[in-house]
Amino acid sequence: MIRLAIQSKGRLNEDSLRLLREIGINIDDAKRKFLGKASDFPLEVLYLRDDDIPGVVEGGAADLGIVGLNEIAETCAEVDVVRKLGFGQCRLSLAVPKTVDYTGEEWFNGKIIATSYPSVLKKYLKENGISATVREIKGSVEIAPAAGIADAIFDIVSSGGTLVSNGLVEVKSVLESEAVLICRKDIPAEKKTLLDTILFRTDAALESQGKKYVLMNLPTARIPEALALLPSMRSPTVMPLAAEGWSSVSTVVSESSLWQTVEALKGIGAEGILVLNLDKVID
Repeated sequence: MIRLAIQSKGRLNEDSLRLLREIGINIDDAKRKFLGKASDFPLEVLYLRDDDIPGVVEGGAADLGIVGLNEIAETCAEVDVVRKLGFGQCRLSLAVPKTVDYTGEEWFNGKIIATSYPSVLKKYLKENGISATVREIKGSVEIAPAAGIADAIFDIVSSGGTLVSNGLVEVKSVLESEAVLICRKDIPAEKKTLLDTILFRTDAALESQGKKYVLMNLPTARIPEALALLPSMRSPTVMPLAAEGWSSVSTVVSESSLWQTVEALKGIGAEGILVLNLDKVID
């Protein structure tokens, strides 16, 4: 049995459970407790506050964790980051009231900055020679300037909408973050085997994201042109059709370039183009 710590509620909780389902690990959270078990894999899920996860994994109470890089940076926990997971993207940024005359980082000298991430902020200030007072606040950091608690804030930014609604403007991104899978450094060998299985499945799920399977009919004479246009994992699949002079071509295409690729293929005579979703890609 291997134990995984995830956020007890919020977006990272939902995305973490979704990823587990995608890799064939189903957790019954209908009657969620502090600790849950998978019905189809030797795994327990420990539900925690996100800022507790790095320390719990470091201490060995959990073998693995899914948490943001921002929390690892804040806690300075000694854990191994074994996979970036491609969700939960955000950044830790400095923001000031939009009414101030911000002239650059030197503006923060002598100011009070409110934050829930004092360790990351203090490190940044020290590295950049800025003398400011750090005021730690738990909760709604963005209201601190309007409430007269601080001159500026250092907080998580995703879309920036919360800053705008509180009359703030982002002036400096300090740390880019996303959800990662972390592992305790002294994980036993038998649990390392389970971790390897989880990583194998996770890589297959992540590899399929942002990709489409494209299948088409093409005049055989135009195949060299198609091969020049098409990316693939190794090489596009080409098979002759019953109709003389025609072939079926299939490959995997990045979603970001899908329409440009399809239009180019149409230009060289491709017909009956099918675009299908990918569930898993296993190398």
